[in-house]
Amino acid sequence: MKKSDAKKTLDLRLRQKAPLNTPTDLKTAATKDIAGALNAILADVFVLYLKTKNFHWHMSGPHFRDYHLLLDEQADQLFAMTDPIAERVRKVGGTTLRSIGHVARIQRVSDNDADYVEPEDMLAELREDSNTLAARLREAHNVCDEHRDIATASLIEVWIDETERRAWFLFEASRQRDSTGH
Repeated sequence: MKKSDAKKTLDLRLRQKAPLNTPTDLKTAATKDIAGALNAILADVFVLYLKTKNFHWHMSGPHFRDYHLLLDEQADQLFAMTDPIAERVRKVGGTTLRSIGHVARIQRVSDNDADYVEPEDMLAELREDSNTLAARLREAHNVCDEHRDIATASLIEVWIDETERRAWFLFEASRQRDSTGH
């Protein structure tokens, strides 16, 4: 092997072992805390996305079309959150989720592997999961405030609003008619 080839091989090996250090003015503890909070949120969003798609795929009953479309729309919104969350983790100097197994180890949203779930129960479960996600987003916001990470806090505020909107739609879609037909 030529000397230049040996150097290239050594350089490649060193780069492969080098940590993913993203320059940031945040302290090491801030990076760790914020990345940890966001990775937990990311795992929950992935689980909630898959649960929403599961319910979308297995919807049945007289409100099939409305619920099917609602859940598809909500799943798209959840999936759209994933890349900005992961990229924010990288921007603050952290590393993010690497696998389904990693998601499974840190997820806090429960899976639902039931063969059949009543449509009203699907909506209620997703609504509760959305409310819980909103609360966890607020907790992550507090971590950002503690470390003065205004940019992440700002993104989280938007995600809270979007999550509350999904919970609201699920609530309204699952309301029973009253005696007046409303």
